[in-house]
Amino acid sequence: MKLLLDFLPLILFFIAFKGAEGNPDAAAAFATQHFGFLVQGGVVGPKEAPVLLATVVVMIATLAQAAILKLRGKKIDLMLWISLGLVVILGGATVWFHNETFIKWKPTGLYWAMALTLWISQAWFGKNLIQKMLSAELPLPDAIWVKVNRAWVLFFAVMGVANLYVAYNFSTSAWANFKVFGVTGLMLLFTLAQGLYLSKHLPQEEDGKS
Repeated sequence: MKLLLDFLPLILFFIAFKGAEGNPDAAAAFATQHFGFLVQGGVVGPKEAPVLLATVVVMIATLAQAAILKLRGKKIDLMLWISLGLVVILGGATVWFHNETFIKWKPTGLYWAMALTLWISQAWFGKNLIQKMLSAELPLPDAIWVKVNRAWVLFFAVMGVANLYVAYNFSTSAWANFKVFGVTGLMLLFTLAQGLYLSKHLPQEEDGKS
């Protein structure tokens, strides 16, 4: 349930974008009628309608995500707060200025915020957040956890750059595909690689024990 809730804004963004992209004229008319008051000039064109509608959808979905967690008495983690702040500010700018560049920076802002959080926690406060989350299940030496933390910092930093490269060198449609499928695939591959690395450093069980 939590995994679905985490990915819901991304899924809804993709569905809204692809749906509007398939019928831009109708999407522009719908956006102008229902969200024109949020847009500078009050009119949404067919070219910009898909990303503007998808941005409105992801803003609503992220706000709902935080509200649902709050109503259920669950803790809203730091990354969700950062994501919410970025999507409201950059999404709002995208809608008002008719400029998709702002929302395209949102994933990069989130990746870099995650990289900074992991790095600062380890470098300045001596707290390894990856170790804190996984050490109960994976008893590993501190030196290994430091390497794992650095690997995640580098991964998120590179992902932020990759997002900008795709955003500025490919179409918005290609960027939306990368945002959903490319990022998910890279995340899965990196996680699997991390799992293989960690498995090599797990303490071996004594003979005769299961």
